Formats: sequence, structure tokens, C-alpha cells
Amino acid sequence: MSGGSIPRVTARRGEEILVITPDADIRDLLMRLFDRAGYPTHPVETGGEGLEAAAGSPPSLVLLDLDLTDMNGYEACYELRDLLGEEALIILVSGTLKQSADRVAGITIGADDYLTKPFDPDELLARARRLLARTKPPTALDTPLTAREVQVLQLLADGATQEGIADELFISVKTVATHIQRIITKLGVHSRTEAVALAYKTGLVIAPTDGSKEPT
Repeated sequence: MSGGSIPRVTARRGEEILVITPDADIRDLLMRLFDRAGYPTHPVETGGEGLEAAAGSPPSLVLLDLDLTDMNGYEACYELRDLLGEEALIILVSGTLKQSADRVAGITIGADDYLTKPFDPDELLARARRLLARTKPPTALDTPLTAREVQVLQLLADGATQEGIADELFISVKTVATHIQRIITKLGVHSRTEAVALAYKTGLVIAPTDGSKEPT
């Protein structure tokens, strides 16, 4: 693999789907397919162009054709994974690498899914949607939290202690701790501080206006 002249991306991923394929017909097909489904696309022809595009604007999903003209497709996948980190979503497609070993190699170097050409557009769209839904952060409209858990999270955001939350909601401190652990698990974070930060970003809670700090 190349040493990677493009620095690793640290910016937040955007909404675009990056399509990398030398096949103009497939670029047009995927652009129309995802545009109709409400996903903006950025189609490029070569692996080099794809790496530059990913570095400039981190995509939500990369559709990478392994049959590139300017570089090895597996190398491009490796470079994209290294560039975008583990949160990137990558689907590989190939018209020549169709064996089980080829699929294993693609998944091993970092792909999330692998399809062979010719592929069914509806199947590709369904697989992409499944991956995107799996990594989509919760919002105030689709939160997995119960009403009580949202109450606890709001009080945490207001700077309340577990004892204070227990008094406010007339429940035990042990029950508060259970709610907090469930919140952390459901939101896919590692601490109450991360849970509050995500809740602010997605609109699950209202930021305090009295100078209160997030829990540590």
C-alpha cells in the first residue's frame, strides 16, 4: 500500500454518497438511483479522484468499483479506510473479482459490503440504506429512549446529580443509575458526558441557560 500522501480526515462526515467507478453508465445509474432516493451523490472516475474527494468532503458512504483504471481497487479501499477511519461506510462492486476469496479480501481490508456486477439497483439501494440507518445518530423524532429516559437525560444536561434526579423524579438513586446506563447503551456512547453531547447535537435535550456544565 502507498504511504498515504493525503492526511487522515478528521472532519465530520457529510451527507454525500461518493461513487468511484470508471464506468460512465454505472456512474449515471447510481447518481439517478440515489438522487431519486434523496441521497446526494458525488461521482468520480478514478481512485485518485475518489481519495481527493473523500479528503475534501468526507462522505456518508463510498461506493467503490474495484475495477479501476489508475490503481488497484483493493488498495483504493485500504486507502479510503485509512483516510476516513472506522466510521466510514464502504460498499465494493466488481465485475471481475467474483469469487468467495475476492469477497473475503474486500471485507478483510475494510469494506462493509460487497456486490458483483451486474447488480440489481434496488438491492444495492437497500443495502446502502441498511448501512446508513445502522450508523445514523438518533434525533428527537426517532430516539430509542423512553419518555422517562429523556427526562433523566435532560436533567443530566441541566447539571443535576444522580441524587438530584432521584429527588426530582421521585425515584431511587439506583433506578436513576439504571436509566443512565440504558441511555448510554441505547445511544451507543461510552459515558454520560458523551450522551449529553449527542443529545445536544440531535435536539433530544435543551441546553441549559443558567451556566450549568455538562456532567463529568
